[in-house]
Amino acid sequence: MRSNDDPIATVSTDNWAPRFNIIDECEDYIVVDKPAFLLTHPTKPDHRATLWRQLRELLAFEIANGGQVSIVNRLDRETSGLILVAKNAATARRFGLLMQQQQLHKEYLAVVWGWPGWETTTVDAPLDRQGKHQTSAIWLKQIIHPKGAAAVTEFRVERRFERPTTSGTRFALIRATPKTGRTHQIRVHLASLGHPLVGDKIYGPDEKLYLEFIATGWTGKLEDQLLLPRHALHSAKLAIQEEDEWTAVLPQDLLKFAGGKL
Repeated sequence: MRSNDDPIATVSTDNWAPRFNIIDECEDYIVVDKPAFLLTHPTKPDHRATLWRQLRELLAFEIANGGQVSIVNRLDRETSGLILVAKNAATARRFGLLMQQQQLHKEYLAVVWGWPGWETTTVDAPLDRQGKHQTSAIWLKQIIHPKGAAAVTEFRVERRFERPTTSGTRFALIRATPKTGRTHQIRVHLASLGHPLVGDKIYGPDEKLYLEFIATGWTGKLEDQLLLPRHALHSAKLAIQEEDEWTAVLPQDLLKFAGGKL
């Protein structure tokens, strides 16, 4: 097992881009710990830094000799943590099959508003894009809907803590284990329990905060309401059943918010 306590290397191919840690690497794959605010894939035809582009530069020799960069588990821009990347077509196919067979185990750590009244719970609620069923100002926003795709997430409270803020004092660190891989699954399911992610501009206090952020960027007003400039979600563990396992501890921004304790 490898963790980000002992990364192989810290890499950034752009001086201004967030750095990622290489947790493990072999001939067939590479595992990295992506920082928050680094896009996983390009979303526009521009030269913005993305993990995919940085990996293509890092693995230029392998690509020149028939390799490729295939990101197995994509993370949102604001989500930090572990990403598994296949270096060749055969490995990409194998990992894809493992995903279909639910043999790639994923766990996330999330900092949420409030103290849950449960220690463990499971949300089994299908998800669909909100705009398919009702008016939505945010194209990507997901909702729980009976016509959506099956989505199941297991949750466990790791720790409850208090932190005086302008928007509340009680928070919790939650371990989330998704059994399916739907867009925004953990965020929507936590919000449905009444415990949205701290910093979540879409599923937190008010979706209008996301639209405000798009228009103005990060402001003191938004900080008062959201507390963190990104949603507090971290990909903490990846495991291939009966084969290998990788872990990544909370990054400093979330660790500091949680009082320096896991």
